[in-house]
Amino acid sequence: MQKINKKIIFIIIIISGMIYGIFNYFTQNKNKENLENISQDIIINNQTENTTEENNNQEKIVIHITGAICNEGIYELEENSRIADAVKMAGGLKEDADLKQINLAYVLEDGMKINIPSKNESTNESRNEASNNTENYIIKENLNLSNNAKTSKVNINSATQTELETLPGIGPSTALKIINYRKEKGKFNKIEDIKNVNGIGESKFNKIKEFIKI
Repeated sequence: MQKINKKIIFIIIIISGMIYGIFNYFTQNKNKENLENISQDIIINNQTENTTEENNNQEKIVIHITGAICNEGIYELEENSRIADAVKMAGGLKEDADLKQINLAYVLEDGMKINIPSKNESTNESRNEASNNTENYIIKENLNLSNNAKTSKVNINSATQTELETLPGIGPSTALKIINYRKEKGKFNKIEDIKNVNGIGESKFNKIKEFIKI
């Protein structure tokens, strides 16, 4: 009888050990899975924050789009956007838009005015490649430099908004940012300091550095 009781106790101990082992195994796996999920959430959150920060720091341009477009107007886009991006933001093309006359992949600059031609518009010019005709429908408001303005540099510490807008890639909004920066921070110590103005990065600075002084 005692031998039977000992066997039963021994079996119970073995079963209890097995149950504890199985329970402990699944508990550890569950904790490991939770830790992996938490780590993945942290990575995703960090990636999202980095992407958001990059988007916030990306330079902006302002353009004016008219013609055979659903919603004519002034729009703010990211730097290096193309005419296709402006068309999309303006609600798309009208049915009579003449895509043979314009290159939708054309890279935009700050201050540009783009007129999307219609098929009904008369033209005396022969229809060449779209990339050539695109220039006919773009007004670079910021590049209307006089001969004197081209030879004399713009003083970024004293220039008016109109004078700043004569610089390549500098439209009304960016010119105002430069003026407001001067009011808040004071004069620029060197021309490279203009890159501290929101909206002026390395690429835009390279376009204007030959035309500015302090």
